Amino acid sequence: MPWSNQGGGPWGSGGGGGKGPWGSGPQPSGSTPPDLEEFLRRSQDKLRTVLPGGNLGGKGIGLILLAAIAIWGLSGFFQVAPDELGVVMRFGKYVRDAKPGLNYHLPYPVEAVLTPKVTRVNRIDIGMRLVEDLRRGTTIRDVPEESLMLTGDENIVDVDFSVFWVVKTDGASQYLFNIQQPEGTVKAVAESAMREVVGRSNIQPILTGARQGIETGVHDLMQKVLDDYGAGIQITQVQLQKVDPPSQVIDSFRDVQAARADLERAQNEAQTYANRVVPEARGRASQVIQSAEAYREQTVQEAKGQTSRFLQVYEEYKKAPDVTRQRMYLETMERLFGGTEKIIIDSGSGGQGVVPYLPLNELTRPRPPTPPAAPTPQAGGAR
Repeated sequence: MPWSNQGGGPWGSGGGGGKGPWGSGPQPSGSTPPDLEEFLRRSQDKLRTVLPGGNLGGKGIGLILLAAIAIWGLSGFFQVAPDELGVVMRFGKYVRDAKPGLNYHLPYPVEAVLTPKVTRVNRIDIGMRLVEDLRRGTTIRDVPEESLMLTGDENIVDVDFSVFWVVKTDGASQYLFNIQQPEGTVKAVAESAMREVVGRSNIQPILTGARQGIETGVHDLMQKVLDDYGAGIQITQVQLQKVDPPSQVIDSFRDVQAARADLERAQNEAQTYANRVVPEARGRASQVIQSAEAYREQTVQEAKGQTSRFLQVYEEYKKAPDVTRQRMYLETMERLFGGTEKIIIDSGSGGQGVVPYLPLNELTRPRPPTPPAAPTPQAGGAR
């Protein structure tokens, strides 16, 4: 058969069945758009081979519709991971939450679902950035436009801190629909809250012992602002990473801190000395006071005793004045001359002058023991 009968030249590019000698027509130089009619025709041919009777009747169209409806209905099943919460929307409006596990919603476009992670702890660093370096590892880059803040006593402090937050389990819809950029919102609120808390404080407590109070104040203020926004975000922790004076004056601040430490040490030493000396002085003063009170009490009691004795003697004296006077005289003489040597002189008319005095005291004294006598030699023993 001549090539002209193939229709369209020797390569068979004319009719639909014409082919070249190698079984294919010439390939066009550019891309050819698909033939829609040819595609529909082939689809109909395949459906005729599948369907009974070889043609699309009412029953075939019904089966196709039922299959399509079944596939559309099954597309409403969805899975919620354990760390997620499903938020179901109906025509773009929030209707309910879906718990972790297998759930179902009306297929698209009636209902759709979003699954934000509600248990993942998110972190935002303010005043610093973590930079990954293959040679030096992770390094921290300071961001002074975020970290430099003005204190209440008109000083500047460099504050780097981190904020940890999660999505509330009962506020996932607020998190998705009320705020457009959650991380940017949390960062802006955190920086604003930190500047407000630092602006109400002096620099000295900030640099020393007020870290816990600052973290608590920023946490509470951030949570209040985010709740007012309806952000659906829970702040779990605010952690201060660095609180220093600006780098230009940090050496001077360190000198001031060293001087304050020396001052506190000197005060502590003085207080220790005072705690040791003052109780000793108080003890000695208390001892002197107690001794004086004891002496006063003793003197008063002795005076009272002498007064009582005098009154008793006076009462007896009033009963018998002569006898009492004589007895007092004799007792006084006895007390005066009891321990002295005495010579009695009788100055009467018939007296002899010096009266012999018998030393009775010497008579009553014990005599010293006499030494034993030496033995006398016997008569017959001498030669």
